[in-house]
Amino acid sequence: MLVSPPDTDVTAANASVTLLERLAEKLGGRASVTAVYGEPVTADGVTVIPVAKVGFGFGGGAGRAVEGTKLGDGGGGGGGVEAKPLGYIEIRDGNATYKPIRDTWVDIVLPAAALILGAALPKAVRALRRRR
Repeated sequence: MLVSPPDTDVTAANASVTLLERLAEKLGGRASVTAVYGEPVTADGVTVIPVAKVGFGFGGGAGRAVEGTKLGDGGGGGGGVEAKPLGYIEIRDGNATYKPIRDTWVDIVLPAAALILGAALPKAVRALRRRR
């Protein structure tokens, strides 16, 4: 006997939507202004407010399979949050100043490597052309 429930696709779609809604609630509740601008810290008349770049994502799905007399359901989902410090706002004597956190790799090493490669590449191309 073949088992074929009439609402197979509807049930799987509802389970998928419910799963995505729950993930969005869990992760979305954590994405707020305080996640980007941390709690201010004050010491010696200076207030520091941390600044970060925050991103989140999620995904999920559910399905149902009918093979002969066997019926199977399955689903899954997941998500993640990333926070990267960008800098801080320093408030001193009524003046606010943004101070970025520098990444040595991005600010110095990559541009230096690009310059070296840019200088060496034309010489290498000329040397290869002469060999032909």
